[in-house]
Amino acid sequence: MMQRTVASLPLAPSVKAKLINAGFQLATDLADLQPLQLCKETGILQDEAAELLQILSCDTHPHQQRATESVTALDLLHEEQSQGSIVTFSSNLDDALGGGVPVGKTIEICGAPGIGKTQLCMQLVVDVQIPVCFGGLGGKALYIDTEGSFLVQRVADMAEAAVQHCTLLAEDTEQKNALDELTVEKLLSNLFLVRCHDYVELLAEVYLLPDFLAVHPEVRLVVIDSIAFPFRHDFEDFSQRTRLLNGLAQQLIQLATEHSVAVVLTNQMTTRVSNVQSKLVPALGESWGHAATQRLILHWDGPKRLASLYKSPSQMEATIQYEITVQGFRDVPDDPRANVESSTVSSPSGNHSKRPRMENQS
Repeated sequence: MMQRTVASLPLAPSVKAKLINAGFQLATDLADLQPLQLCKETGILQDEAAELLQILSCDTHPHQQRATESVTALDLLHEEQSQGSIVTFSSNLDDALGGGVPVGKTIEICGAPGIGKTQLCMQLVVDVQIPVCFGGLGGKALYIDTEGSFLVQRVADMAEAAVQHCTLLAEDTEQKNALDELTVEKLLSNLFLVRCHDYVELLAEVYLLPDFLAVHPEVRLVVIDSIAFPFRHDFEDFSQRTRLLNGLAQQLIQLATEHSVAVVLTNQMTTRVSNVQSKLVPALGESWGHAATQRLILHWDGPKRLASLYKSPSQMEATIQYEITVQGFRDVPDDPRANVESSTVSSPSGNHSKRPRMENQS
């Protein structure tokens, strides 16, 4: 970080005065402090501390400058294709997403309570760990829970189903050897869990993520479930909320790109009334709608659960049907007697590899 003075930071004059009066002259003096420490030592409010952390994060982890490196579009394409994607165990959803949840990008999953947002997130933290020889990424995951909806037993059930599925798929020696390390205990031990109780804790956690990912480069998935909950309470200044959310979105896009991770965010729905009509729309306002690279909306059509891809830079809009089973997030089988089947799909590089696609078991 450059030796930037506190006075030069884009903060309110009253906040600068409190920082300087507390003895902080350089931005580097603030870099190692947590939000509560900042509040205690300087007398600034928690939301002011959160905004300050975002500003410092942008200074500490700036976007990599490519101006002098002359990167071509083909280089970027090869880089994106080499990162892979995370399967969802729903073949139809994987196809709609272009192979699964892409690594190096952010995706927002919106939906009403009970539709399956958290179920899909828990499915993904299992799926990202599927060994490479089975067409997976062999990575680890970080789950940031803001609502207290994470259920470890549910993840264990999904992990058990994934292990059974890969056991049925195993054919060659490499795959059979990989099964020795593919256990429910190993899958759970490769999942890091953080509980954030308010938006200040969430912003502080995101501020620390670059350091965490540097220490744990095998993490390929970061889930925030949900992004909306902490920002829909205790906010009177909506312009400040918008600033904090915009800064958070930029940080998450930067994390996805620089650390080659998939960032999955869940969002709630809210009612919008216009011309005496009302409809459900994703929460946090229209400006937040541009935050993620892809937006997936889960919704009901009578008793059917549908997933609609509404925003994607590379895929067409699509709607698929899914169900939540004992095993996890799955396709709705055409035949109720459908058994587990394996599928062969093209990887981004053009090679064919077995992908762990599981249909509902009778």
